[in-house]
Amino acid sequence: MKIHEYQAKEFFRKYEIPVPEGRAATTAEEAEQLATTFTGPYVVKAQIHAGGRGKGGGIKVGNTPQEVKNLAGQILGMNLITHQTGPEGRIVGTVLVEKASDIEREIYLAVVIDRETSKIAIISSSEGGVEIETVAASTPEKIHKDWVDPTLGLMPYQVRSICFRLGLEGQAFKDGVKCVNNLYKLFIGEELTLAEINPLVVTKEGNVIALDAKLNLDGDAMFRHPEQPGLRDPNEEDPLEVEATKHGLNYIKLSGSVGCMVNGAGLAMATMDLIKLSGSEPANFLDVGGTASSEAVENAFRILMMDKSVKCVLINIFGGIVRCDRVATGVVEAIRNIGNVEVPIVARLEGTNAKEGIEILNNSGLEFHTISGFKEAAEKAVELAGGA
Repeated sequence: MKIHEYQAKEFFRKYEIPVPEGRAATTAEEAEQLATTFTGPYVVKAQIHAGGRGKGGGIKVGNTPQEVKNLAGQILGMNLITHQTGPEGRIVGTVLVEKASDIEREIYLAVVIDRETSKIAIISSSEGGVEIETVAASTPEKIHKDWVDPTLGLMPYQVRSICFRLGLEGQAFKDGVKCVNNLYKLFIGEELTLAEINPLVVTKEGNVIALDAKLNLDGDAMFRHPEQPGLRDPNEEDPLEVEATKHGLNYIKLSGSVGCMVNGAGLAMATMDLIKLSGSEPANFLDVGGTASSEAVENAFRILMMDKSVKCVLINIFGGIVRCDRVATGVVEAIRNIGNVEVPIVARLEGTNAKEGIEILNNSGLEFHTISGFKEAAEKAVELAGGA
C-alpha cells in the first residue's frame, strides 16, 4: 500500500531520519497558518501517489505565509498530471508545507526487497533528484547495490562503503551513516516493500536531509501494525479497486476492453496473455479466488459491469476446489440482479462440475457463449469486444 509523502515523513521522524520542518494542510488558510509556525522560504508540495509532481506544477516555492496561502490555493483541487498519473491525472486534496532547504548536492537512497536473491537490496546513487530509471538508462555505472542478508542484518562496513561511494565527507558522512542505518531499521521495523529517498540532499551547511520520502507498506503484514490501514487514501486508488477490496477480491484495473473473471492468479495471467495474443487488451486482472462463493462471483461480475470500457466479459474458470456450478449460479444471479447487462459474455468452465455449470448457464434464459477451448474462448471474447 502506498502512502503520501507527509505520512512517510512521520515515519522518518519516528526513526530519526532528518526531514525539513513542515506539516500537511487541506485548505489554503491552514497552509498559511502552518507557515507562520516556522521561518521561510517555504515549499508547497502536492500530495498524490505519483512522481514528477514538480514538472506538473505541483511543487512551488514561496517566501511569505501569504504567498504560501496563494500557492496552496492554486495547487489544492488542481488535476495534477504527471508521467506516472497518466493523462487522467489526480485531484490534489492535500499539500505539504515545508521549510525550503539550501541544497549543495542531491543523492539517491532506497531499500527494497530483492526477490531473486531473497535478500534486501540497498540502492544508492550520486545522481539524486531525477527518476532512477533515467539514471539507469543513461549512466548505469552511477547506481550501486548492496545486498543484506536479513538473518545477519546490515553490517557497519556496508554502511560505510555506501557513504564513501556517495562522496560524503565530514559531518555529512556521519549523518549519512546514521541515515542509512535508520532507513534500514525503518524498512525492517515497519515491514515495508519499498523505502525511497529521492533526493537525499547535502545542504550547504553540511547536513544531510531527506527532502522527499516514499514508502510502500506490505498489506500482508498489516495485521501486525494496526495503525497502518488508517493511512490508506481511497481517493488515490481506482474506485473499482477500492470496491473490490471491500469484497476481498483481487482486482486491478487495466486499459483494455475485455473484462476477465478468473479463479487463480496463474490462470488469470494466462488469460490476459491469450487476450493480448488474440489481438486485444484485458480490461482488468480479476482473481475471484480458489474457493469463490456465489456471492463473491456476483460481486466480481457487478464490478466488471461498473467498468464502462468493458465491451465483452470472458469468464474462465477451472474447477478444482471451487465448483463450476457454484460459479455459474453466481453469474446468473448477478446478471438477474443487475439487469440490463448489454455486453456479450463468453464462458469457459472446466474441471469440477463443469458439465453442471454449463447446463446452468445454457438453461438460464440468458445469452452466454459457452466455449470449451481456452484459445477459442479468448479469440471469441476479442471478436465480440470489437475485434483485434
